[in-house]
Amino acid sequence: MPGGAAAVPGPLAVDFDQVRAAAGRLRGVAHLTPALVSSQANRRTGATAFFKAENLQRVGAFKFRGAYNALSLLDPARRSRGVITYSSGNHAQAVALAGQLLGSPATIVMPTDAPAVKLAATRGYGARVVLYDRLREDRETVATALARRDGLTLIPPFDHADVVAGQGTCALELFEQVGPLDFLFVCVGGGGLLSGCAVAAAALSPGCRVIGVEPAAGDDAVRSFHSGTLQHCENPATIADGARTHSLGRITFPLVLRYVHELFSVTDEELLLAMQFLWERMKLVVEPTGALATAGLFQARVDVAGARVGVILSGGNVDVTDFFARFPRAGPQG
Repeated sequence: MPGGAAAVPGPLAVDFDQVRAAAGRLRGVAHLTPALVSSQANRRTGATAFFKAENLQRVGAFKFRGAYNALSLLDPARRSRGVITYSSGNHAQAVALAGQLLGSPATIVMPTDAPAVKLAATRGYGARVVLYDRLREDRETVATALARRDGLTLIPPFDHADVVAGQGTCALELFEQVGPLDFLFVCVGGGGLLSGCAVAAAALSPGCRVIGVEPAAGDDAVRSFHSGTLQHCENPATIADGARTHSLGRITFPLVLRYVHELFSVTDEELLLAMQFLWERMKLVVEPTGALATAGLFQARVDVAGARVGVILSGGNVDVTDFFARFPRAGPQG
């Protein structure tokens, strides 16, 4: 097996046929985001790197893919009653927009400290937002109770087969755009994007080594991958707000063990440096979580010299004013 420390028993929840079917549903609805190149990144790494710019996706993140795929597969009666999810922001916006497009009222459970830009965008797509305190309340418990009370269908942010299949279309598109790769770097939160992309890579570019990158302050996925048992991290203190998940999921963890080759973490300082490169050199507004894979590539934990490398830029929803106020060194220099 590629990487995990333990064998994966039984069938897995997602296969490539599901990813390919999701691509059909998303065709003409999701943006075909570009695969960008940077001569400076290539000189820095010695590789030929292709940056899949999901920060330019609808709602500013890859999350639209999984949300739309999942909602489109609901029967009309369930869809009309409405859906609910919990999210710090990108999945929230994705479910809100998918609900708007498919005629499904959306309720989103979001933390009180979610970035203002993500709260505003979620409400802007017509969703009802329910706030919770992440230090005192459990978001899944809040959402499950509301779903039961109001008869809503829960669409979790990553641990859902249709969501994972939708996220896998990101890598499917990348391989269609640039051909086979030697490495694919993917950011890690709950593992939906990583596991979906890894399923696509195994089918379309079998020699490609899939590398997951997560924040050092919330390294539950790294520890889970290397131990073969699911590890948790409660409320990790990292600027990568989209990767503050507590653990991989029951669906994503087995997929990661089966198809991913390596996981490692990067510090917040390394994330800031990667963001600075993307903003200044590639003119791409990428949020901290969205820069995880780039930071992993630049930290040279894996020898990519002479290789063809894919890098997923997972999102670009950052409150610029607040970000520069908290991290002035990352701001424009006079």
